[in-house]
Amino acid sequence: METQMKKKRVKKNKDAHVKRLHNYYQRTGFYMFIWESLKKAFIPIVLVVIGLFLFNKYVYNINDGLQTMTETFSRTSLLITFFVSETILGLVPPEIFIAWCKKTPTPIVNLALLATFSYAGGIVAYYLGKASLRINAVKEYLEVKMAKHLKNTKKWGGFLILVGALLPLPFAISCLTAGMIKYPIKNVIIFGLFRFLRFAIYGWAIFSVVN
Repeated sequence: METQMKKKRVKKNKDAHVKRLHNYYQRTGFYMFIWESLKKAFIPIVLVVIGLFLFNKYVYNINDGLQTMTETFSRTSLLITFFVSETILGLVPPEIFIAWCKKTPTPIVNLALLATFSYAGGIVAYYLGKASLRINAVKEYLEVKMAKHLKNTKKWGGFLILVGALLPLPFAISCLTAGMIKYPIKNVIIFGLFRFLRFAIYGWAIFSVVN
């Protein structure tokens, strides 16, 4: 009897905690932010596929370009370039490298490597964010330029890392700002794993266009 009552108390406390979180996210506009982000994510995916198809058909044969890219640059050099890009604010669109994967002898392996390097780049960006706090000029510049993003990260924490991992936004920026506010690294590691899902979805979409 006592065990049952204890279980009920635990369940009641959990329910109360979930309810408080729900009210908090509803009050701060987190649900609307997620919904708007998901809607915005669908459009870029469709545009990427349509854009690749039209460009390949009417402008330039993408397959020839990717083949040249594969023959000109080594896999190691391309992966290093991608890792650096994914660490420094995602300067080069990952879609270019995903399309390159399709032209290689082991596309799935290379796609998995891209996802891993993108994930690792985000973790490095996190520590760069923490390190940047030691430089007053950099700290002030980033806080001014990224004030809104910093505010949302403080407010919604790991969910914003998840959004950065899934949606067509520079993952490194989310991780950089997480480091700047000293968000727990273990949460960044866990939520960042959704980066692999993002590459799987984009890989499926782009592989269906590239021959």
